[in-house]
Amino acid sequence: MNSQTALPSLDGRTFRMTSSTTSVVDPDAPSVFHYFEQDGAVWGDYSGDTVTFGRFIGTRSGDTISIHFVHVLADGGAVVTGSGDSEIEQDESGLRLVEHYEMHGAPQLSVCVEVVD
Repeated sequence: MNSQTALPSLDGRTFRMTSSTTSVVDPDAPSVFHYFEQDGAVWGDYSGDTVTFGRFIGTRSGDTISIHFVHVLADGGAVVTGSGDSEIEQDESGLRLVEHYEMHGAPQLSVCVEVVD
């Protein structure tokens, strides 16, 4: 694939978290993210694993997403905010997001893969 060509839109796509430096991902109930995209804006919601519910909003430039997020932790109900950048990648299984973000004042990394029916 030409590196100048942007990967497909995230609009209407669903991703599940497969790994995170923040916590051990529950393989039976991982966080699931629903993405929407229009005119360079990206937004959506997520829930599962350690998160009761969360929202994010940001922008996309090429194959990079920059977002801000807020979510409520399932254990104790604390509200967590943060921001980060994700690289969109594609392989034979579909799209995946490699997320670099800051939370609790420390750099974090997670990987989410597209849920394909």
